Amino acid sequence: MNFLGHVVRFIIAAIVLMVVSWIVPGFTVGGFWSALMLALVIALLGWIVEGIFGKRVNPFGRGIVGFIVSALVIWLGQYVVDHVEVSLLGAILAALVIGIIDLFIPVSTPFDAGRSSKS
Repeated sequence: MNFLGHVVRFIIAAIVLMVVSWIVPGFTVGGFWSALMLALVIALLGWIVEGIFGKRVNPFGRGIVGFIVSALVIWLGQYVVDHVEVSLLGAILAALVIGIIDLFIPVSTPFDAGRSSKS
């Protein structure tokens, strides 16, 4: 994938995070730039978690473990990005809403480029 494709995917991920912040109580993103940085942090943390624990535990994986890791990554992102506030329940609800949105609009990041769809 080219550079422009990666940029578009991060922009879409940021828009999804902004939509989620309007829907989910306890999940607040201060603006587009904060959402864009949060999308980058979530991608980086997900990449690190997958590198340590393997593909079966990645934040974008299927199942309850992937869901819990996704909520944890979203919750941890608030400590890295300014103007983002996430409660524990907000992180769980955000992971659920992002998972539902991802069913209809799959969003992958540049860190997903090397992954195959087979697990």
